[in-house]
Amino acid sequence: MIRRFVKKIFNRQTASAVQRDPAIIPVKTHGITRDMLSRGAERVCEDLERSGYRAYVVGGAVRDLLLNRDPKDFDIATNATPEQVRRCCRRSRIIGRRFQIVHVMVGQELIEVTTFRALHEDASATDEHGRVLRDNTFGSQSDDAARRDFTVNALYYDPYDETIHDYHHGYADLKQRTLRMIGDPQVRYREDPVRMLRAVRLGAKLGLNLDPATRRPIREMADLLDNVPPARLFDEMLKLLTCGDALACLRRLRDEGLHHGVLPLLDVILEQPLGERFVEQALTNTDERIREGKSISPGFLFAALLWHEVLAYWNKRKAKGEIAIPALFAAMDDALDRQAEKLAITKRLVGDIKEIWSLQPRFEQRSGKRPYALLSHPRFRAGYDFMLLRAQTGEIDSELGDWWTKFHDADDAVQEALIAGAPKDIAPAKKRRRRSPNRRRTQNSDGGNDAASGTPSE
Repeated sequence: MIRRFVKKIFNRQTASAVQRDPAIIPVKTHGITRDMLSRGAERVCEDLERSGYRAYVVGGAVRDLLLNRDPKDFDIATNATPEQVRRCCRRSRIIGRRFQIVHVMVGQELIEVTTFRALHEDASATDEHGRVLRDNTFGSQSDDAARRDFTVNALYYDPYDETIHDYHHGYADLKQRTLRMIGDPQVRYREDPVRMLRAVRLGAKLGLNLDPATRRPIREMADLLDNVPPARLFDEMLKLLTCGDALACLRRLRDEGLHHGVLPLLDVILEQPLGERFVEQALTNTDERIREGKSISPGFLFAALLWHEVLAYWNKRKAKGEIAIPALFAAMDDALDRQAEKLAITKRLVGDIKEIWSLQPRFEQRSGKRPYALLSHPRFRAGYDFMLLRAQTGEIDSELGDWWTKFHDADDAVQEALIAGAPKDIAPAKKRRRRSPNRRRTQNSDGGNDAASGTPSE
């Protein structure tokens, strides 16, 4: 049932005569009604409106609804300051330093509320590369629209009268399937280099073509990503890999020359036919699971992306005579340390990635109690799926994947028969212990050797 919004107790007007007026698009044109919003978004807008503030659903939610896609979340923009939002909304807290926002919990739904941002006028708020360091100066809705990255993200939906406020022709761009930067693209990329990654992700995910002026500076400005904190790059890369169109995004990332800033190993991987098939199959499987509403593992994704670099390091170490398993663990650290220079993969995910990798040699061991021990491992399923991916792409014999699939689903009798028929594990030759030349073997009184003391028996 559609909830009624309280009557507004203020007059809506532009902040000043010089502010740009938006195009007001009525509901009969755009087709978005209040009942398409989430319960949380509607409730937060109501609370802010009741207190005399303006509140709009903004950004990706409006864009996705216009494209007949289900929004992942609903963000709210308002003229209330973070402190005022916190007082209006129960179960809310202010987060962030560089960019303060308010998180409001409505049931189990998290709503992100931002205050209208002002245009940048303080040069001290940016670094020598133009990247914004501080961003807590508040302004008008028109300022806020000019501060947003793309025209299709600068659409403000008013739940009160069901209109869309469009300051930069985003509605027309969306109809023309065009992704266009607001303002001078070079300036905007310097303000926040992550916008280049976002352009690639949104273009691939939504099937939008990059406007030529938006696309042109990307390749020559890709080096600006070196100045972005690795933790922030990791967050953006995670969004790219879990958007449901990861394969298309990764291809566009490479086409635009941006992969050096986030995945410098990608060139190495994609130069090898086996590595390219492996990565493409991993991303295709992930995209399918997301479209089917199934859960995915970010750790599994990064394990797949970096696996062939681990293999390269591992083979080099084994060629030098290092023992296989210690060499594998050292190779894991080599690959992760190199990647950490660009992406700050969280410690929890690093643990998941290493466990998936370390389980791979254990799938080769199919004698005795070893298969049962592996089957009971808490990360067996992730390691098993990873091993099947290796078999699917021809890295290992498909027979191994078939054997584990049968063993995994079989009863006790079949499992015993499978173990009995499996190839025997090849154990490494044991080195013979050499006796110390100073150690003398002596006979004790009854003809035995007294090797324990090393002295003649009496």
